[in-house]
Amino acid sequence: MVQVEQLSTRRPAVSVEELLKGFVPSPRFGEVSFNTYRPDPSQPSQAEAVTMLQEFGVATMAKPASGLRKFFGGKSKAADSRAGIYLDGGFGVGKTHLLSSLWHQVEGPKAIGTFVEYTNLVGALSFRKTVEALSTYKLVCIDEFELDDPGDTVLMSRLMRELADAGVKLAATSNTLPGSLGDGRFAAVDFQREIQVLADQFDILHIDGEDFRHRGLPTPPEPVPNSDLDSRMRHDFAGRTVAVDDFATLVDHLAGVHPSRYRQMLAGVDAVVWRNVHTITEQSVALRFVVLADRLYDKDVPILASGAPLDQLFTPEMMTGGYQKKYFRAVSRLTALAREAQEASTAVPVS
Repeated sequence: MVQVEQLSTRRPAVSVEELLKGFVPSPRFGEVSFNTYRPDPSQPSQAEAVTMLQEFGVATMAKPASGLRKFFGGKSKAADSRAGIYLDGGFGVGKTHLLSSLWHQVEGPKAIGTFVEYTNLVGALSFRKTVEALSTYKLVCIDEFELDDPGDTVLMSRLMRELADAGVKLAATSNTLPGSLGDGRFAAVDFQREIQVLADQFDILHIDGEDFRHRGLPTPPEPVPNSDLDSRMRHDFAGRTVAVDDFATLVDHLAGVHPSRYRQMLAGVDAVVWRNVHTITEQSVALRFVVLADRLYDKDVPILASGAPLDQLFTPEMMTGGYQKKYFRAVSRLTALAREAQEASTAVPVS
């Protein structure tokens, strides 16, 4: 028996406290630590990164309560240390694992989220209220710092500057575009340029390793025929709660729900089924869908879909344009979730 829901009918009301509670590692990194990170012996920079991050975490825990350093002349070890640390490297070298490990190490109020989640938080709360909320934290971690939107980059640079002034320690990661060459150092240069006055307060850690982006986009499973969708759903997701939506209806619905609430919109959902997937042609619509893809991936929600293959979700122009990193990531993640559903189906023959 499958419990059927619809994402396209959900409009969650989320309090400030609930939004902030969402800034924790995704379930994929819910229990990682520096001890569970396995540095590649052929890449000494990976072991060096572990040591430097552990030391940064110790300094972060030693920092005085928020705002105290503005009123007292004494300096702690943390006050003398850098305001932030930036992990530079390609996909697949473990940056998110390391960033999550730092978050787990540091005790006290802290936050971890993607660049997009922080910009969405500002959109939901206002810039000033976001600063007020995060200024009480010891550590703010920003994963996947994005350099492809000038407006959002300026916004985040300003947010980081005000948090650093309040004594909050910062940690960030970023990736270059999928088509870029090198091991990520181009991103470090861009990051330093974009955060401007903060750049000299950040230590840059170069983490070497194989960049899995060079493998190209993965091939998604074949779409399921509409005539088989219900039987596959009942077989693959028996005993689970499944959100079943017409793709066009779901895409339209996302425009009426703030992206900061997409995580709550997925509450209690174990799998999703999309009917008649089609290529998204509008940039604003596509960018909203990227956020949904990230939240689905965070929760490890398998996908069953009919219609167009997932690698045709965005137009060729989008996949080669200024936001190509976002779309590349979304297709890769959705494909991984679709493969999970495919593996569940092949594990036991459909009766």
